[in-house]
Order: sequence, then structure tokens, then C-alpha cells
Amino acid sequence: MAIVVGFIPTPEGQAALVRGAEEARVRQTSLVVVSSKDPAREPDSAAVARFEAELEQVQERLSLEGLKYDVRRVDTGRMASEDLLDVADEVAADLIVIGLRRRSPIGKLILGSQAQQILLTAECPVLAVKAPR
Repeated sequence: MAIVVGFIPTPEGQAALVRGAEEARVRQTSLVVVSSKDPAREPDSAAVARFEAELEQVQERLSLEGLKYDVRRVDTGRMASEDLLDVADEVAADLIVIGLRRRSPIGKLILGSQAQQILLTAECPVLAVKAPR
């Protein structure tokens, strides 16, 4: 059993990571951070390097917090939501935590397709969080 967090280096990804770590502490379980950004699709090598550095910072932060964790880099070329759901099934997740972007009133009518797939398909509860303003 574990808390699974979908992570990308954005304010929303950071918010999901923070909340996922809180949930793991409260539930006294491990945290599995899933990052499925494929650097092969990123034409800018500096952006790839920044992404790699961000993942290293995530590992350092979780180590300092004393949490049992696993940071998984999943590069299947599929949608990130599919990778996240596969990992959640594999570890029998207690909870999935994802970050959501703030949207305009019109944008609120349409939930992002990846978030929607996770919310509708996951076998466990899903917690969707927003980044602080």
C-alpha cells in the first residue's frame, strides 16, 4: 500500500508532492512519486537538465523528511495518466494525488483530459489539489 503522486516540475506538481507527502506521513505509508515526462520529446537540452535536477531535489527533500519513498521515472511514451494509473495498480495505491491547474470560468467546464482519465479510471480515491496562488 502506498500514496502515489503524479509529479511534473510545475507549481501544480509541487502542490501534489507536498500533499502526497503529508498524506503518507498521516497514513504512515510510503510515497511513490511518478514522473513520466519523456526527455526524448524535449528539444531543449537545458530544459531536460532542469527536469533532471528537479527530480534530484524531490529525492533530497523526501529523504530529509524521513519518508519511505520511491521516485519513478516512467518513459513509456504513453500519456502520463496511463503511466500513473499503471503504477497505482502495481503498488495497490491507497490514494492518488494529482495537481490541477486553475482555469477560467469557461475552462472549468472542461477538465483536463489526463486528470479526467485518472479521476474516472482509478481503482482508489483520487485527491486533486491546486497550487497556492
